[in-house]
Amino acid sequence: MLEQVIFFTILLGFLISVILSPIFIPFLRRLKFGQSIREEGPKSHLKKSGTPTMGGLVILLSIAATTFIMIGKYAEPTIHTYLLIFVTFGFGLLGFLDDFIKVALKRNLGLTSLQKLIGQIIVSVVFFLILQHYEFSTVVSIPLTDFSIDLGWGYVLFIIFWLVGFSNAVNLTDGLDGLLSGTAAIAFGAFAVLAWSLSQLEIAVFSVAVVGAVLGFLVFNAHPAKVFMGDTGSLALGGAIAAVAILLKLEILLIIIGGVFVIETLSVILQVLSFKTTGRRIFRMSPLHHHYELVGWSEWRVVVTFWTVGLLFAVLGIYIEVWL
Repeated sequence: MLEQVIFFTILLGFLISVILSPIFIPFLRRLKFGQSIREEGPKSHLKKSGTPTMGGLVILLSIAATTFIMIGKYAEPTIHTYLLIFVTFGFGLLGFLDDFIKVALKRNLGLTSLQKLIGQIIVSVVFFLILQHYEFSTVVSIPLTDFSIDLGWGYVLFIIFWLVGFSNAVNLTDGLDGLLSGTAAIAFGAFAVLAWSLSQLEIAVFSVAVVGAVLGFLVFNAHPAKVFMGDTGSLALGGAIAAVAILLKLEILLIIIGGVFVIETLSVILQVLSFKTTGRRIFRMSPLHHHYELVGWSEWRVVVTFWTVGLLFAVLGIYIEVWL
């Protein structure tokens, strides 16, 4: 029974994205919601200028429809479902505003860093307060050890850091055609397996709904991309995967399963620190995927390599939690 739920959830999410994308792409093109390319980025990306962005709307609609259809078919949604949708759409709204300012108002930087941070913190605090209302555990455990710590009200700071940090980390990964779609599908797939093993059906259904949605989107987002998800999609996916990890009480394991996102973020941090302190750059360009482009790798080679690394991290995370 559960295997059928998982299969049909992925299939439904995939089909909704595949059906909606050809409708949204011409619509976004007519509205002139095209991607602006940074001049300081790889020159090969300049030809992508004008490609429709904000395709994350397709992903969000697919996730919500699939989740509620499939969960409603077998049970009544609980607070877990509503929290996951709240975080996903909360961060997605911030991404949408950022994209809209960039493409419609022609301000290439979108929301200011402070505006985005305030919005992310508000969503994170509301998420925490709702969890507290349901007496959610504030204990954080370290994988492969017996160590755990009850953060008490300090857990709100942890949640803010986790949701904000991973939403931005996933956002940084969205820099090449299909890169984030593939790595997100792998990471959410891993958490679906873990949710399944913990008998958390709603979280498993939500996670595989995301897998189906991004794989359907990948049909149009793979190189050469016909549409980009924009911050609408990337911030939503980052917030969602952090929320999934928190609700499963596998917060720290996200560092492993989301290893690609962590590495991409570290590459940016190290690049900035190195340049600020020594005047030298460690990488030709950050985030890390651009470095490999500039050393001569094709875009497709970079993407497939990162997908492979993401898969290895996902398998490692599952192995640590389930078998060790």
